[in-house]
Amino acid sequence: MNFPLFITNRYIKSKGGAKLLSLISVITIAGIVVGVSVLIIAISILAGFEKNISENIIKFNSHINISGFSQKSLHDHYLVKRKISHELENKYSSISSYISKKVILSYKKNAEGIILEGIEPKYAELSLKRIITDGKYELSKDNFGIVIGQKLADKFSAKLGDKLTVFALNNDEPPSISNMPMVEQFTITGIFESGMAEYDDIYAYINFSIAENFFELNDEVTGYNINLFDITKIDSTKEKLSSLLSYPFYTRSYKDINKHIFTWLELQKQPIPIILALIIIVAIFNIVGALLMLIIQKTEAIGVLKSMGASKFQIVQIFVFQGLYLSVIGIVAGNIFAFTFSWLQNTFKIISLPEQIYFLSSVPISINIETYILVSGLALILCFLAALIPSYIAARIQPITAIKFN
Repeated sequence: MNFPLFITNRYIKSKGGAKLLSLISVITIAGIVVGVSVLIIAISILAGFEKNISENIIKFNSHINISGFSQKSLHDHYLVKRKISHELENKYSSISSYISKKVILSYKKNAEGIILEGIEPKYAELSLKRIITDGKYELSKDNFGIVIGQKLADKFSAKLGDKLTVFALNNDEPPSISNMPMVEQFTITGIFESGMAEYDDIYAYINFSIAENFFELNDEVTGYNINLFDITKIDSTKEKLSSLLSYPFYTRSYKDINKHIFTWLELQKQPIPIILALIIIVAIFNIVGALLMLIIQKTEAIGVLKSMGASKFQIVQIFVFQGLYLSVIGIVAGNIFAFTFSWLQNTFKIISLPEQIYFLSSVPISINIETYILVSGLALILCFLAALIPSYIAARIQPITAIKFN
């Protein structure tokens, strides 16, 4: 066995020595455990938020949305769809028109202002099918069916088969004797839950053709939903469509539409360098403190080793190995704690969140092996650098002074 490793092993297994040193070692390991686990959990939570919110938004929205400036209706939508299809060629998986209007939805004595969207059957299959929790996602033009969010259904205490009344402004103008509002009854055929209360509370869907007749539109739509085969090309595709379609067309990606959410996620990442700096400080003080206590205890032994021919480099190695030993225990324990906490949270939803604020009902944690490796590697490097300081102090101790040390 290598001489420095042999001596380090003897120090570790030695039952003699001060109890204070053992306490210092425990505190050192505990500090590393806390630092490593906190950083892993913090990064994993942010990654979990971004992943889950992005998935929920994509489930509910198209990759690219084309609408009119100031919610203006767009004309000649069949011609525009052909134009978009020709421009994108085989890059899109679907292009569908939609009609969106603000309406009043009424059930018994309850009434809510919502956004009612008329969507094409193909888009209903792509979007609603994935989030439907009760009933059917199909919206036939042969019956006046409506699909509403779970939160809205809970507000109304409504269920499948119940009839809801929709009130809409005629020509988007205030109602009067000469301009009566449009009224129609729809039957609840499906209930969806997107995982984001913001959507479940205000959106409802009907068939595109029925919406076209109900709102008395003639070859007019609110916009177009476009899904791509390759989502990584969303920015370049958006730019291409923006160049193709000028005013009044307004082209946005799902991230542009939900910019406030993704900006919020980016802001959450800002404290990470501060957390990292604190972990560095804690690691340095813990390792340096523990090794200095060990040096004080082993000063006489250091003198004996040097008098027997041990080089300064070997002395440095002995205490660096001692520091790395404590570090590895702390890093491994930190990884185990972070993984256990993450698994428990994802399985049992221990920490819940108000959906209205955070868009999710519980704290999501993304368990990514790369995060664990990155944090563990960084922590090991920092601990190694921290261990060098007291190790060089030990190497400079003179043999005669060390042997006389009491």
